[in-house]
Amino acid sequence: STIVGTNIEVTNIKFDSDTTSMIISNAGQVTIQGEGSNTTNLQQGLAKSWVNFNGNGTPAARDSLNFASITDNGTGYYTIVFTNAMNNDDYCRSGSVGENANTGANRILGIRLPATTGFNVATYNTSGGINDNADICCLAHGDLA
Repeated sequence: STIVGTNIEVTNIKFDSDTTSMIISNAGQVTIQGEGSNTTNLQQGLAKSWVNFNGNGTPAARDSLNFASITDNGTGYYTIVFTNAMNNDDYCRSGSVGENANTGANRILGIRLPATTGFNVATYNTSGGINDNADICCLAHGDLA
């Protein structure tokens, strides 16, 4: 059967009467059934901010989510700023950096100084030299404020 209306108020929404594949609580939390019988809190599993940017010259974002700006702090040093702040500075930060050219050289991304408003990153080559890079990706997981 189908229910049609403007507002439907319920405590939980269940996929069917025998299994609970997804629940949307009255607090707005979404829990889904993952692998086997394990469940996952959807909000906790989503990236809260990410950016893919070119760090050569004036840094420029190619694509992003919850990302306000990049500050160029000098060769290979950048500050990533969120549009919406995180709840605290204990969120998880990660990222990757690609090659400047097809040289076979590896690159290293250092992430440091987390704040609720963003964090700093630095790009290095495998010899330890800091350098700008054309392919930098950063993301954050945790609770938004």
